[in-house]
Amino acid sequence: MYVKNRGEYASKHVLPKKLAILLCFASFFAGMFFTNRMWMVPDAKSIVKKTSRTGDEQHVDCDMKIVLKNEDNSSRGISGSQHSIETVDKAISDLEIKLMAARAERETVMKDTIISEDLKNVELTSRRKYLMVIGINTAFSSRKRRDSVRATWMPQGEKLKQLEEEKGIIIRFVIGHSSKSGGILDKAIEAEERMHGDFLRLQHVEGYLELSAKTKTYFSTAVSLWDAEFFVKVDDDVHVNLATLGMTLTEHRKKPRVYIGCMKSGPVLARKGVKYHEPEYWKFGEVGNKYFRHATGQLYAISKDLATYILINQDVLHKYANEDVSLGSWFIGLDVEHVDDRRLCCGTPPDCEWKAQAGNICVASFDWKCSGICRSVERIMEVHEQCGEDKNALWTTNFVQTTRSSNSGKIHMREQA
Repeated sequence: MYVKNRGEYASKHVLPKKLAILLCFASFFAGMFFTNRMWMVPDAKSIVKKTSRTGDEQHVDCDMKIVLKNEDNSSRGISGSQHSIETVDKAISDLEIKLMAARAERETVMKDTIISEDLKNVELTSRRKYLMVIGINTAFSSRKRRDSVRATWMPQGEKLKQLEEEKGIIIRFVIGHSSKSGGILDKAIEAEERMHGDFLRLQHVEGYLELSAKTKTYFSTAVSLWDAEFFVKVDDDVHVNLATLGMTLTEHRKKPRVYIGCMKSGPVLARKGVKYHEPEYWKFGEVGNKYFRHATGQLYAISKDLATYILINQDVLHKYANEDVSLGSWFIGLDVEHVDDRRLCCGTPPDCEWKAQAGNICVASFDWKCSGICRSVERIMEVHEQCGEDKNALWTTNFVQTTRSSNSGKIHMREQA
């Protein structure tokens, strides 16, 4: 049997050295090729820097997202605020437009009013300058008294209008309203007004204890409605001669503040229950004292300036129980001329008749004991016939140029039937 030795076996399987080296290099380059070991492996610092940069970029990116998110929320908030502001602005704009429209409308109305007032003023200056306004104080229950006045010294219908146009004399029955507005009493006055057209209705509630307030309201209303030189108040149970009254007032037309009437100074009545009781008697001093001088309430006249004074100060003028005392108190402390003319308070016949026969026609006649003509409805016609001025005196008297001493101003007694 053949046995190989060790050397023989090795020699047969050993590769040549050159081939082995070549294979090694081939394997090395093949491994390098397939494993990309030819790339540069970054060092630790580069890795750290890159990682840090990446982290920073991620942080910045997150911050940017947060900022963008906040900006988005802020934008939404700003957008909401802007929407609210725009809504408010729109509302303000609408209000401004409405305000401008209202102002324009007001200016138009005011312009028309000014034009109307200017025309009214021109009319007042050129044609509507009245001599006097006569307010006849009356009550709801005084229909018969009013009719008796209409039948005697107060012109009616076209004559009343003619008196206003030609002589500048306004005459109205003065009355307020009942405590129940629109009630039967007010309707009765409205029906009477439609028939005669001779009422001045006041914003006043009627009542005997409210005469001071009524007087104040009357003068305030009258001076607002008519541009007259004088304003007269008279009761509906007093007889008046209009021409003589007009002449008497023209004697004082150059006096700016004049208060004309029959001046008196009666006792201040402190005791309750009596007629003309004065609840504020203590203001006039000791018991038994008298009032200051004032015109009796049956008939008196004041100039335009004093009526205007009442209008302006009506809210602060004190009212006493008696209206004639109240009127007199309003002029205390003012530079007012008090004129005591007894022709404004003649008695009924025979007193006024004797005076008329002597050529001294009375302005007004009444009975002191009744504070007016006693039973005036039955007797006023008698007074008118015996004490009245000539029926043509009113239409022939020139109030513009008349003075008491002039011949043209002579008033004649009414012709007896």
